[in-house]
Amino acid sequence: MLANYGLVGLFLVVVILFSLTMVGIPVILRLLRIVPNHPNPIKNSIFECGVETIGKTWVQFNFRYYFYALIFLSLDILVVFIYPWAVQLRELGLTSLFALLILVGIVLIGYVYAWKKKVLEWK
Repeated sequence: MLANYGLVGLFLVVVILFSLTMVGIPVILRLLRIVPNHPNPIKNSIFECGVETIGKTWVQFNFRYYFYALIFLSLDILVVFIYPWAVQLRELGLTSLFALLILVGIVLIGYVYAWKKKVLEWK
C-alpha cells in the first residue's frame, strides 16, 4: 500500500516540476535576451477578437443564468454518478440501489424547490 502512495508522490513531484519548467522557460529566455521584450501600450492592451469595444464593457448578466447553470450542473453530476453505478449494477447489490435513490431524491427535491420558487420561469 505504501508503494501506491509513493507513486502518487512521484506523480505530484513530476507535475510540480513540469509546471515550474513551463512557467520558467519563458522567463529564462527573456532574461537571456533570446526572446525580445519590447512592451508598448498596444501589446499591453486588452485584445478580444481584434474589435475595439463600443460603449460599456461591463455588462451585468441576469441572475437567472446562474440558476439554470446550477440546475444543469446538478443534472450533470447526477449522470456522472449514475453511469458507473449502472455499469456495475449486478456487483453492487441492493444497498447501492438505495444510495442511488437517495441521491436522485436529493436532486429531485432541489429541482422541485426551484420549480416551486419559479426560478425556472423566464420573464
